[in-house]
Amino acid sequence: MKGALSEMNIKMTSKKMLSLLILVFIITTSGNDITVFAKASNTDVIKVSCGAIHTVALKKDGTVWAWGRNYYGQLGDGTKTHRNTPVLVRGLSDVTAIAAYGFQTVALKKDGTVWTWGENACGQLGDGTYTDRNFPVQVDGLDDVIAIAAGGDHTVALKKGGTVWAWGDNYYGQLGDKTNTNRNTPLQVSGLSNVTAVSLGYSHTVALKSDGTIWVWGSNGYGQHGDGTTVRKNAPVQVDGLDDVIAVAGAGGYTVALKKDGTVWAWGSNEYGELGDGTTINRYRPVQVSGLSDVTAIAARTHTVALKKDGTVWAWGDNEYGQLGRDDALYSKIPDQVSGLSNVKAIAAGDCHTVALKGDGTVWAWGDNEFGQLGDGTYTEKYTPVLITF
Repeated sequence: MKGALSEMNIKMTSKKMLSLLILVFIITTSGNDITVFAKASNTDVIKVSCGAIHTVALKKDGTVWAWGRNYYGQLGDGTKTHRNTPVLVRGLSDVTAIAAYGFQTVALKKDGTVWTWGENACGQLGDGTYTDRNFPVQVDGLDDVIAIAAGGDHTVALKKGGTVWAWGDNYYGQLGDKTNTNRNTPLQVSGLSNVTAVSLGYSHTVALKSDGTIWVWGSNGYGQHGDGTTVRKNAPVQVDGLDDVIAVAGAGGYTVALKKDGTVWAWGSNEYGELGDGTTINRYRPVQVSGLSDVTAIAARTHTVALKKDGTVWAWGDNEYGQLGRDDALYSKIPDQVSGLSNVKAIAAGDCHTVALKGDGTVWAWGDNEFGQLGDGTYTEKYTPVLITF
């Protein structure tokens, strides 16, 4: 059966089986010998998120899995051992959303409570301490939460009534409480209501209101507030000249917005072309990303990623480790299509790696892999997408 591909049907013996495992057997022959290679791919991941150097996945059974760097316990497995394949986060179930950015991880449970783990030097875990945790702890005094976001050293939650709550590092005023005092428990952002989505940059915070306007506060050294200045703010200010927005993404020193017409707009730092306008000039007000339409989702860090409604992924900006997925290490000032990837339904960006979730529930990753953040069982960087196996 030289070069043949055979499929095996697996009979489920238990109704409690929560994962569907696809086994593909590749059969090769050499003389009279037959070699069988089996590769398993998990098909029940529903959400993905990236920390600086780790990756997180939420499965449809409500469990959370993580891999990559674990120096601060951000993988949540009770250890500080780096992992190059996914491990189960300890003692966590009924999760509906996940978020990561720096060296902490955040999970939202279906009862509206928030759980965190990893680095806590600035109180970003929200448990009333400054102690790192290698397993999930509950955020103090917070319920009725419907969305979460993680930043470099701060964390934000959106409550059912449209109010925003924040905790952690506040050096740049990113907590939005009109002070610069760090907080290790949640406090409400001043003067903000009717919020429908939140996202965080490294040290700035972004909120999308129900009227399609964007409000930003915190660090502003590169113009990431989009108000025409570089002055930091410790309370929300409106981004100039932008409405009809349906999604936002905070990044290292810039901000990205997706409008309901499918166009993408960006402002702030542009050192590597991450604003996608064909230049490397910082912008203090929103500019449209060049030649991009029909976008349904965005992600950003020092590179920017867009998902189009046809299931293709496009990326631009920094590419030192191949995080743009285009088989080289050259940065790009305009969007390029990620090689060999289709039928994608969700995307996430880490500091120097990128992750995509396909419609079949498989997870693919590319870019830097020094700590195993690609989850493919190696520590070798990849310039094109590789399949993560659970």
